[in-house]
Amino acid sequence: MATPSDRTPLAEQVEQLLATEGPLAIVAAGDPVLRRPTERFDGQLDPALLARFVEALRITMHAAPGVGLAAPQVGVGLRIAVIEDPAPVPEEVRLARGRVPQPFRVLVNPSYEAVGAARAAFFEGCLSVPGYQAVVTRHAEVRLTGEDEHGRAVDEVFTGWPARIVQHETDHLDGMLYLDRAELRSLSSNQAIAERWAGPTPARAAEALGFELP
Repeated sequence: MATPSDRTPLAEQVEQLLATEGPLAIVAAGDPVLRRPTERFDGQLDPALLARFVEALRITMHAAPGVGLAAPQVGVGLRIAVIEDPAPVPEEVRLARGRVPQPFRVLVNPSYEAVGAARAAFFEGCLSVPGYQAVVTRHAEVRLTGEDEHGRAVDEVFTGWPARIVQHETDHLDGMLYLDRAELRSLSSNQAIAERWAGPTPARAAEALGFELP
């Protein structure tokens, strides 16, 4: 285990974050940490500290609640994210969006590339942009590469909603927010989503708000 003198500034930052119990504070849009590409993980946190940090990300994601959380969203510029989606949605939503359950998993140094040319557009939100959602067109299928929290290689193809989640979280690690890719005419409050655009697809919203879908 690293001694205090061996610890990196990032390790010291994470130790300070973990000094308090419970969910971590989620950084909101406007904080520069969300706009900086993250530092590749290369042992800046020793295994015990990494495990504690991952657990804190999991707790924070569940408490929010959300289906993914990237390290910059708690103020840490490391290329680490977590995802998990129990997918408690009606059958018609599952079929339209390809939303299927995803177990908890840790993404370390992830990157993705499109598989095929198919694209899909759906409303998407972000824990760092609370209160709003917008339609984002993303690759319908991606190949994700990277590692897990134990350093084991990850090379997996994701489709449907899971593909959307890994793109969203990996984008965070590149300093991007979903709004950078969104159709801004679709931007809607969560209340408007619940009252007007809660259908399986954004087709009615596109017609009413005046934007195109792929």
